[in-house]
Amino acid sequence: MPSLIKFLTIVAVFAGLVFAGMLALVSFVEPQPREMTQMLPPAKLKP
Repeated sequence: MPSLIKFLTIVAVFAGLVFAGMLALVSFVEPQPREMTQMLPPAKLKP
């Protein structure tokens, strides 16, 4: 049983680190909006 508790503790700490990393990315990284263009072949424009 102690090995199960140790394993669950390690998994919980790892999950906490992942969650903290995601929270830091959301808080500190601001996306840069930019215009996007895509060329279409003329054959796709005909009905």
